[in-house]
Amino acid sequence: MLDSAQDIESSPAREILVAAEGVSKIYQRQANLSFYTMLRLVFGGDMPVPDDGFVALDKVAVNVCRGETVGIVGRNGSGKSTLLQIIAGTLQASYGSVQVKGRLAALLELGAGFNPEFTGRENIFVAAAVAGLKRDEILRRYDDIVAFAEIGAYIDQPVKTYSSGMFVRLAFSLAINVDPDVLIVDEALSVGDEAFQRKCFARLERFRGNGGTLLFVTHHPGTILQLCDRALLLDQGQQLYFGNPRDALTLYQRVLYAPDAERPALRQRICENPDAILQRQKPATPETDTAVPAAPADGSDDDDRGLSGFLPDMQSASRVVYAENGAAIHNVRLVDSAGTPCNVLIRGRRYAICYDVDFSADAHWVSFQVVIKMVSGYGLAGMITDSVEFQSEVIDAGTEAGACFWFECRLNEGTYFFNTAVTAARDDDRVFLHRIVDADIFRVAEDSGQAEGVVDLGLTAEITLQR
Repeated sequence: MLDSAQDIESSPAREILVAAEGVSKIYQRQANLSFYTMLRLVFGGDMPVPDDGFVALDKVAVNVCRGETVGIVGRNGSGKSTLLQIIAGTLQASYGSVQVKGRLAALLELGAGFNPEFTGRENIFVAAAVAGLKRDEILRRYDDIVAFAEIGAYIDQPVKTYSSGMFVRLAFSLAINVDPDVLIVDEALSVGDEAFQRKCFARLERFRGNGGTLLFVTHHPGTILQLCDRALLLDQGQQLYFGNPRDALTLYQRVLYAPDAERPALRQRICENPDAILQRQKPATPETDTAVPAAPADGSDDDDRGLSGFLPDMQSASRVVYAENGAAIHNVRLVDSAGTPCNVLIRGRRYAICYDVDFSADAHWVSFQVVIKMVSGYGLAGMITDSVEFQSEVIDAGTEAGACFWFECRLNEGTYFFNTAVTAARDDDRVFLHRIVDADIFRVAEDSGQAEGVVDLGLTAEITLQR
């Protein structure tokens, strides 16, 4: 239940717009009464004691400040949508309280907030009035809402005739054009064409740039890393972590890929000490005596030798090593074209990310993987080897494999990380045999020819003047 916004304690610097305290949602299961049980009730027997019901949310506590973007991640059924519906006021909590300050607009599951018998035009006026706009305000914004939605003559058709894409167009256009203080989005933007999705994200960026507060659910890690100031991790209705988006995603991956039998204990460990799970491991010293394949002839240059550098104290402090599942990655290293370990790169030179893999069990259709990421965790580039092209059908237990991924450094000055992984086909699915997140760190040195942005695409300019 939404309490008075005046109850929210805040300071001018960190004004809290959404305060959820001890929010729980329990769905009572309907008792399945047998014929004999009903007879006992007729003759004065006691009603069976119901069970505790299904706990969709369990004591979740979240504060969201003005101008902040918070993402919610978790497996299917973890309570993400339930929490958003409670904050939006379309669902009542069983326990706890939610306080919202300012105007709130919500883009929830398809169908929420619209009357299917009303036309799009009628739903605009009704939904905008519910959001707190007066009629003259709605009239002023109406043309902008219709223009952004781009559904043409369908605006005067009942929304029950709309496709899912048309519905999202109208719902998002309405939500963003009522000038909310808080905007809630529940994965609805995954529906619709890519052009409209990009249009929506551009509008969200403008909304955030103007100090808007955004709370949303997504299964896309890149969106969390790009947009969020903080992220909330839920699993089976339990709040596991609320904080740094990159750490939240790392913990989410641990929960997602944990065996079912180990997941309850893992959840408990994350709640008690997430830093212990985000084990700040230091990588082993590169084993320079391991053979490194020569750099491919195309684009390699003997002048690369000695230009790169290696700083022994520059090591990944966020390295996370996943449990072995039939293989073990070791001897992770980044080398120049001469095979010399390095972690300071020169733009335009060729380098390789290498690692070795020991197979402890037979593996079918194996693929090797590497991903280069920004400090924020956003993936810039990567490669997964084709299991058919590069490997035989089966790699036997006891085999040691070496993987090297050669690339030309087109990154601009900055610091970067990379992940390593090996996967295989198992039971009609593809699984990780082993994986290391933030396996190592490297820096691209300053260059007098620095280009704009993150990646140097070798852009050239040609300017002509017409007089």
